[in-house]
Amino acid sequence: MASKRDYYEILEVGKDATEPEVKKAYRKLAVKYHPDRNTEDGDAAEKFREATEAYEVLKDPEKRRQYDQFGHQPEGAGYGGFGPGAGFGGGMEMDLNEALRRFMQDFGMGDIFGGAGGGGRDEGGRRVGRNLQVTLKLDLQDAAAGVKKKIKVQKQVGCPVCDGSGASPGSRPQTCGTCRGVGRVRQVRQSLLGQMVTETACPHCGGRGQMISDPCGDCRGTGTVRGEETLELKVPAGVTTGNYMEMRGKGDLGAQGGPAGNLRVVMEVQEDELFERHGDDVLLDVPVSPVDLMLGTKLTVPTLEGKVALKVPPGTQSHKIFRLRGKGVPHLNRAGSGDQLVRVISWTPLDLDTDQIKALKDLRESLASQVPAPGRNIYD
Repeated sequence: MASKRDYYEILEVGKDATEPEVKKAYRKLAVKYHPDRNTEDGDAAEKFREATEAYEVLKDPEKRRQYDQFGHQPEGAGYGGFGPGAGFGGGMEMDLNEALRRFMQDFGMGDIFGGAGGGGRDEGGRRVGRNLQVTLKLDLQDAAAGVKKKIKVQKQVGCPVCDGSGASPGSRPQTCGTCRGVGRVRQVRQSLLGQMVTETACPHCGGRGQMISDPCGDCRGTGTVRGEETLELKVPAGVTTGNYMEMRGKGDLGAQGGPAGNLRVVMEVQEDELFERHGDDVLLDVPVSPVDLMLGTKLTVPTLEGKVALKVPPGTQSHKIFRLRGKGVPHLNRAGSGDQLVRVISWTPLDLDTDQIKALKDLRESLASQVPAPGRNIYD
């Protein structure tokens, strides 16, 4: 199989391109090579598909981060987040139909033929509501254990006055005379392959199949108003910043009975006061007196699941790291957990009294001959 082209090269942007720059570059190429607009270039459909595949990865921060790190994944590996709706696999080639659907979701036919943009249309020609994205902030303990959270989302909801129809109370939408209520019209055009028949949303009714002569005063005929919905979300154990969950049908409601878009909930795990996270491992610094390091001691250290005992053997050097197996963050969507690393650091006491100073001076003299010479391997 031929190797894939670099996604940045396809969109003609640099690796430092911002999200708006990536979107602008893709829209330019998509409009140029869209099969419904470009019928002369035999490679247009493939260029459109290729650009859409690149855009789907580079527009998403997590997929882009993985692509920058690993490049094109083997088939089936993918650049998705977790759970349903995470996205197509990075090693699986997107077909033309999927590319067209993705373009319609983000831009709509208005970006091709100069009409009004929006959230695209479904197979029946109805206007799909916008996709939304919110950020959910979690502390480390909730991210490690998994948690149920309630989130409030500001979005377009059904108009309570007209019950989402867009028509004023007492009036009814009329069947569109152009498409006769179907919402779709056929177009026939000649190509190098012969006569081609395509279906598009009716330009007269916008794919709704109905016309509203007396629109609702509250929603101005759209059938939606600004509202709020409270959603309950079950966050699995092991999430980290950048992971996301896709909630289908929880975005803005589409105009005049159109289906709702999707809601993406992006996780943002806050820094913890005790633990420093490294992947699924966590690091904890524990101050220990120099005497305890020399003589050995037993410590009680906190973990994400409670306190445990840790034995520090005699002669332990400062900054030595002990590993507590399985005491870190659970692996996301698979068995097992990371480890907790405990770094013991020599703590120097302040404001010593006279007796303490004398005792330490005597100890210093007795240990002077055991201090190693400077070098890179003094702890060997």
